[in-house]
Amino acid sequence: MRAVRYHETGGPEVLQVEDDVPTPEPGHGEVRIDVAAAAVNPVDTYYREGDYELPGLPAIPGDDVAGVVDAVGPGVTAWEAGDRVFGTGIGASGQGSYAEYTAADAGTLAALPAGVSFAEGAAIAVVGVTAWRALVDHAGVEPAETCLIHGGSGGVGHVAVQIADAAGATVTTTASEAYHDRLRTLGADTVLDYRRDDLADAIVEAGAPDVIVDHRLNDYFGLDADVAAHGARLVALGNTEPAATLPDVPGARAKELTVSLMSMYNTPDIGRVLGRLAGLLADGRLAPEVARTYALNEAAEAQRAVVEDSVFGKLVIEP
Repeated sequence: MRAVRYHETGGPEVLQVEDDVPTPEPGHGEVRIDVAAAAVNPVDTYYREGDYELPGLPAIPGDDVAGVVDAVGPGVTAWEAGDRVFGTGIGASGQGSYAEYTAADAGTLAALPAGVSFAEGAAIAVVGVTAWRALVDHAGVEPAETCLIHGGSGGVGHVAVQIADAAGATVTTTASEAYHDRLRTLGADTVLDYRRDDLADAIVEAGAPDVIVDHRLNDYFGLDADVAAHGARLVALGNTEPAATLPDVPGARAKELTVSLMSMYNTPDIGRVLGRLAGLLADGRLAPEVARTYALNEAAEAQRAVVEDSVFGKLVIEP
């Protein structure tokens, strides 16, 4: 099969398309998927650069997948050949989804609803599970609460806006001005330019948030605590530096602020969450944005773009 592989860690230039990569055989509890789409995520670059450990090299990048079940391994009863599926969490094995075929644990998949494209299925997978875990499992967002989502135009952010809206929350988000109108159509009630000098005041004016989803805790930890409502729940799902400082601990304590640090990879049942997302997709209450699509031989450019370019939504490879 054709697949993108790298034999050593490094920059995007280590990614090469190879035509004779062995087609994977599904093991116990696995299915083989004829890949129609594979989303591109920043985590793919972390593995490629050697920041995250892989079992070994060479490796095929790609954490998200959408396609058609091609074969099932022993012990699999939930899926059969011909099923349309989407899933996530496969990249850590080192044999990911930038390929014509991939093998995935049957429990990390869900049925892709009719009318939802493969590109959309791949685009929603890891960001959808991340947003769901943050808002529903960790924060327990409730109807009529106010929710602040940093980075609403990003992969996780634009999905989190929609999930919070579907849950009945009042949604405030931050983004570049070019994306404000689109975020309002996705369910944001207030959209603020993250560069404005009075950002904290503007957030509070829109309604002190009961729930905060922060993808850059090292930048916004202090602001989050300052604007939070009493008893607010802050969920941190990302950072750009190892350390994050809370300047006013007594102030956060007075508000009884709850801080949760999370990783999507700790999700106990990825398939269950994907199934809930599939329901929202089928009902039209969730619509992932596919900003660009790439061929396999454009994988290096896609990985460069996912960390360097400003895009609304997700980048997707179509093998």
